[in-house]
Amino acid sequence: MSSLSPTGGRARRLALTTGAAVLTGTLLAAGTATATAGPTPERHDANSPAATARSLGLGAKEKLVVKDVVKDADGTVHTRYERTYAGLPVLGGDLIVHRTADGTVKEVTKAVETAIKVASLTPKLSPAAAESAAAKAAKAAKTKDTGTAEAPRKVIWAADGKPVLAYETVVDGTRHDGVTPSRLRVVTDANTGRKLHEKQLIDGIATGITAEGAAGAAKPGGVQAAAVGTGASQYSGTVSLNTTKSSKGYTLVDSARGGSSTIDLQHRTGGKGVAFTDADNAWGDGTPAHNQTAGVDAAYGAAQTWDFYKNVLNRNGIKNDGRAPVSRVHYGNAYQNAFWDDRAFTITYGDGANNRHPLTQLDVAGHEFSHGVTSATANLQYSGESGGLNEATSDIFGTAVEWNAGNAQDPGDYLLGEKIDIFGNGKPLRHQDQPSKDGRGSADYWSADVGDLDVHHSSGVANHFFYLLSEGSGAKDINGVHYDSPTVDGSTVTGIGRGKAVQIWYKALTAYFTSTTDYHGAREGTLKAATDLYGAGSAEVRAVDAAWAAVNVKA
Repeated sequence: MSSLSPTGGRARRLALTTGAAVLTGTLLAAGTATATAGPTPERHDANSPAATARSLGLGAKEKLVVKDVVKDADGTVHTRYERTYAGLPVLGGDLIVHRTADGTVKEVTKAVETAIKVASLTPKLSPAAAESAAAKAAKAAKTKDTGTAEAPRKVIWAADGKPVLAYETVVDGTRHDGVTPSRLRVVTDANTGRKLHEKQLIDGIATGITAEGAAGAAKPGGVQAAAVGTGASQYSGTVSLNTTKSSKGYTLVDSARGGSSTIDLQHRTGGKGVAFTDADNAWGDGTPAHNQTAGVDAAYGAAQTWDFYKNVLNRNGIKNDGRAPVSRVHYGNAYQNAFWDDRAFTITYGDGANNRHPLTQLDVAGHEFSHGVTSATANLQYSGESGGLNEATSDIFGTAVEWNAGNAQDPGDYLLGEKIDIFGNGKPLRHQDQPSKDGRGSADYWSADVGDLDVHHSSGVANHFFYLLSEGSGAKDINGVHYDSPTVDGSTVTGIGRGKAVQIWYKALTAYFTSTTDYHGAREGTLKAATDLYGAGSAEVRAVDAAWAAVNVKA
């Protein structure tokens, strides 16, 4: 997801003071109350991007572009900026400016502290050389049949701390299994050709599996009207579905939730697929043998995830612009994965082993949707410790979606993908109370080399933190599931409840995490988030500190 399945530098802070908001913040679209296409217009005031750049002492060649704005109940505003240098994107140059209600800057959070400057903007190597280097990197990553998806573009690579003139090249291809598509982003030094960074832009629910998305199917013609149908799902029982009626019958399009649509790929791995249609607005039969059943689960998952973000976190869709992604089911044949594609704005589900276990369970839907939210906010790099935080964020919100739905057929728990049987042994994909229970290398505690693990395994540290913060340590039965969560030093942690833990994580993600945040940066960000929400010195702040210490992330 990007999936359920070099270490980023810690975000740095200036003028470390704290504010005290009481309620969770409201996320606003970039610069305006509603999202608009294109860059945010320049404002000619003391808080405009240009004035902000000057006040921060940025160089004459640097410009800031607003990505999003979060406003707290007490009037504190957190403005997230992307950065350019001489017109080139600065990868790792993102920063957040935190202002009090009167506009005073009280703190700045930067992905990297180093000043952005390079000796020359003229590369020694040609774009063709960068393309060749990217193709070699793709081959080394066991990607075949590659072809350049996008022409190399000049960028400033700053995420490692030292700004370098670089090329960013995206290579399309197919993974070694011959089925899973690949979209590999490779950053190379524009003067030496040395590879600086690579990132798989399409990532699957399980470790090492990736997949791609595509645009949704065209909607049927004719006059359309909102309707309500029923669906027999495989994992969540009989559910209500918002649908759309047209001259061709009913379709799985939810106009009440940003136009969310569910389409059938018909076991293909490419193309737009076809819209699900039905004559009587009664969908599926609860078994994987019925073609509509997976569509029911996907549509229900999309609806419940939308409602969770809207009603619990006051967020209007992935980008907070009221637009919903497309959900695609029946990808490939017996494909054991699900994935988010940010460029195509889609969630895609395989049908699992023997095409009998579609990866459309509710918490999987929440996980994939949440990858889009992370991309739209902190944009945590999908490698090293920041990659583990990226994965854990999707696990945390996927879990929260399941609990919030209150579905008796799929009750809330701290297990990810417990119904999809992805391993063929009935065990869940993840255990948040003790991640190492998966037997596949997930980390229970932080260590200096945790960032070297696959991101699906390094995510265990944050998953464990979230469980401890929510429920506390030790043995207990919750909602019919037995848990026994240890701590690194044998300490006892008392939880503050899942609701508060979710609010703290979301606040930290949207107001304090940057693209390079690592685990110690996440500790700082969540402590600040808890302070904003519940007050300095509160029980919640103390609990955040204790839960991080219990997974070996300490000051």
